[in-house]
Amino acid sequence: MVQSRALVIALILLLSTTLPEVHSKSIFERDRRDWLVIPDAIAAYIYEAVNKMSPKVGQFLVDAAQTPVVVVTRNFLIRETTKLSILAEQLMEKIKNLWYTRVLGY
Repeated sequence: MVQSRALVIALILLLSTTLPEVHSKSIFERDRRDWLVIPDAIAAYIYEAVNKMSPKVGQFLVDAAQTPVVVVTRNFLIRETTKLSILAEQLMEKIKNLWYTRVLGY
């Protein structure tokens, strides 16, 4: 039972490898391309709650979040979401340009 709970929490922490950096990022920063800020913040809050109840489990979660598999997966997700964000920004610029030239006639 404890292992399954730890596994669930470790999966939640999948997206957070360095917990202190989460607190330095703004969740609502407008021009932020890193879409993983919100999951990182949630993982940090979960870690803090677990660490207050049991420092041993908290240390286990930190160790689990820093395993190579988790780090590689998180870095892959960051790269791909950054690419998607750039494409979305380019699409919005094209739509805005079409709106101004075709519809409004500027």
